[in-house]
Amino acid sequence: MVKVRIDEMSWVEVREALDNGFDTVIVPVGSIEQHGPHLPLGTDTFVGEALSVMIAEKLGKTLVTPPITPGCSQHHMGFPGTLTLKPETLMQVVRDVCKCLIKHGFKNIILLPTHGGNFAPIETLIMELAMEHKDVKIISPLKLEELIKVMNDVMAEYGVTFKEAGVHAGAAETSAILYIKKDLVKMDKAVEGFMGEYTISQLYSYGIRAISSTGVLGDPRRASADAGRRMMEKLAEYYVEKIKKELKV
Repeated sequence: MVKVRIDEMSWVEVREALDNGFDTVIVPVGSIEQHGPHLPLGTDTFVGEALSVMIAEKLGKTLVTPPITPGCSQHHMGFPGTLTLKPETLMQVVRDVCKCLIKHGFKNIILLPTHGGNFAPIETLIMELAMEHKDVKIISPLKLEELIKVMNDVMAEYGVTFKEAGVHAGAAETSAILYIKKDLVKMDKAVEGFMGEYTISQLYSYGIRAISSTGVLGDPRRASADAGRRMMEKLAEYYVEKIKKELKV
């Protein structure tokens, strides 16, 4: 199988890949933040990394950088272990990585955030980079709402409701990690999280701990590895379709 992760390649292999038309690169942007008592803090990062590799293999002639972490997770700082960056710090780190990739000759850069707090800074950064580098396409194919919808639509196929699937450490994300890194999931610690009504402004203003004492929004007990497999496959297909449209390939 062709290597796609640049951290597993030598500089010679990267140069050869570029010479052979591998001019597209995916940059996963993850987080280190609480995901309830049953999931690892690297959940968003693990999902983004695995998804990026799946997308790269489907697209062809595409490489993947190591994930960028931490992300913007201030609203999770009520839980130990969470690490966070200011939005401007994350933007500067991603900007520097993009400039390295541009210098090396990549023509298409796909920024792939998998944590809600990273989407807005990445969208702002893309607008800035587009003005600075008109000969390079820099995109982030999905909005947060699209990502959540695809995940929850798959969970619905398994009889899981939107509230059970949740938007944080619920059945959806738990299913993904059961598929990707089952050994890191503690299903005996999984408990029903908050499934009531809340607003995004409440979430960002007061932090998730003010809404859920466990840090869970949804019901992880409804998760399954098979749903996670289907979800990751569906997400990869959806991303590839969006990327091809935006890059016109």
